[in-house]
Amino acid sequence: MLKEFKEFALKDNMLDMAVGIVIGAAFGTIVKSLVADVIMPPIGLALGGVDFSNMFMVLKQGAEAAAPYASLEEAKAAGAVTINYGAFFNTIVSFLIIALALFMVIKGMNEMKRKEEEAPPAAPTTKGCTFCFTDVPIKATRCPHCTSELG
Repeated sequence: MLKEFKEFALKDNMLDMAVGIVIGAAFGTIVKSLVADVIMPPIGLALGGVDFSNMFMVLKQGAEAAAPYASLEEAKAAGAVTINYGAFFNTIVSFLIIALALFMVIKGMNEMKRKEEEAPPAAPTTKGCTFCFTDVPIKATRCPHCTSELG
């Protein structure tokens, strides 16, 4: 059983998949930072200084009721129950960026596949003898098998 598992785990496609998952996770953190640190601050500034990561709605006050809370961290520290719609909005933007990146990669792969498929077929190098049905070189004028003249 251990031998079977080793063969399964060490197949080329499994290693490729593992590398893809690790790179995908790293790409996800890069996109999360891009959204939170680069894209959303200018959008928030354009909308009047809104910090999307700090947008939340309090459902239930915490034990240390100091409402209204100045930040999401303050609400969480007080034990308040919140709906974090700003963080959700950031996650949606992250998802859209990742989806766009994947779309572009898949589109490029499909175009490369299409070019391979559209390659013209190679010119034939042999023809069939009409008398003995043996394949002979295309430039042959006589069949080497039955010695018939080829047209």
